[in-house]
Amino acid sequence: MAASPMLRPSLLLRSSPSPYNPSSTRTSPRNPSKCKVFALFWGPKKNSGSRELSPSLGPYTLTTSSSQVDMQRISVSVAPSILDISSEDWDACAIDVTGTEKHFNPFLTHAFLSSLEETGCSTKETGWIPQHIVARDENGNVLGVVPLYLKSHSYGEFVFDYSWADAYYSYGYSYYPKLQCSVPFTPVTGHRILVRDTVYKSQVFDALVEALKDLAAKLDVSSLHITFPSETEWCKLKDRGFLQRIGMQYHWKNRNYKSFDEFLMDMRQSKRKNIRLERKKISTQNLKMRRLRGTDIKAKHWDSFYSFYRNTTDNKWGRAFLTRDFFHNIGEKMGEKVMLIVAEEDEKLVAGALNLIGGDTLFGRLWGCLPDAYYPNLHFEACYYQAIEAAIELNLNKVEAGAQGEHKIQRGYLPVTTYSCHYILDEGFRKAIGGFLVNETAQVKHVMELLCESGPFKEEIMKEHQFS
Repeated sequence: MAASPMLRPSLLLRSSPSPYNPSSTRTSPRNPSKCKVFALFWGPKKNSGSRELSPSLGPYTLTTSSSQVDMQRISVSVAPSILDISSEDWDACAIDVTGTEKHFNPFLTHAFLSSLEETGCSTKETGWIPQHIVARDENGNVLGVVPLYLKSHSYGEFVFDYSWADAYYSYGYSYYPKLQCSVPFTPVTGHRILVRDTVYKSQVFDALVEALKDLAAKLDVSSLHITFPSETEWCKLKDRGFLQRIGMQYHWKNRNYKSFDEFLMDMRQSKRKNIRLERKKISTQNLKMRRLRGTDIKAKHWDSFYSFYRNTTDNKWGRAFLTRDFFHNIGEKMGEKVMLIVAEEDEKLVAGALNLIGGDTLFGRLWGCLPDAYYPNLHFEACYYQAIEAAIELNLNKVEAGAQGEHKIQRGYLPVTTYSCHYILDEGFRKAIGGFLVNETAQVKHVMELLCESGPFKEEIMKEHQFS
């Protein structure tokens, strides 16, 4: 589910004498008396202020050979809304970058991202100002796009940099605003530099990366963050000045199972017994589970689910960034790609879990239930076991259950590595954060090793599980 990861390293940037040297920065220090931190607050008055948005970028020249024959010039611009880009052009980039429909990612679609903007979720008022990058050739054809936002806080990202903001503030510098390349409120791995499959593909990728860095400099932000990119992008960006960071999530892998019981037979006897007992308790509570898709999801279902979602965010002292209209919108726009798992008691909806269906993956995202309701093991059933059954039925390769919760391991979800890239404009802070990431990486890898040692599967199955 989309929530804070279980692992949040205690190591802080300032836990040892700081290597930061103001004299080594790219620019002279800003006046500390004018610095403000917007880490904890956002809204209409907490935006980028007088910064000139949508500045010009590029142009860039592409070639098909070292002799510079067949030169192609592309222009790169900033779109203040994804609605300024046609869904056909955006989705063509998103599909081409994966190379196959099998790896279709629903969160990268125009339908999902536009729903966030249209319904007031990712907007200036919530601290997510769209600054999408678009590359076009001389004929106006879109060759690549990048989902990008100017941010005045770090909420809704799931890659924590609060200690970095604190370090900036301690030295009299502003960490916010910053640029964030991501899918808002969605910790799902996927390509972030979306490029059409042309002979210029690799050069367009490079041009878009340079445009991102150029925009960061022109907007005078502290940093540019690319969160949950593909591993391939993560590796490429290391050579382009980005710091590398890793994180951890829990995913379930389908080993060509024909049924849920067949999956259970790969588990240790004690874990298998526990899962069966947990599932049995659902029927004893007079609960009925249903998996709804497409037109089976009615307006009443979304209204109920929104109340469940609000109950979850309110109880966790979080902000409900997603609006009621957003859920209705994705239901209309994304159709069969949306799966709503609901629990009913005497034909009344009491809980639900939202999932999106990709080319080879079921993405579990949000969960909630009625206020003050208590149904033992319902969360496990709705979010994990129903998702596994659905993935088996749909012949999907995996279920991504997101971050947070060691309890997922005992239910068949194992830790996997996630990635992020960080371009820090200030040289001194870049060195300090780079040192922090070296230590954090070692810590994350160690925790993953420990978690896998207590894995729920038989020994031969655990040996197959690979992570880096």
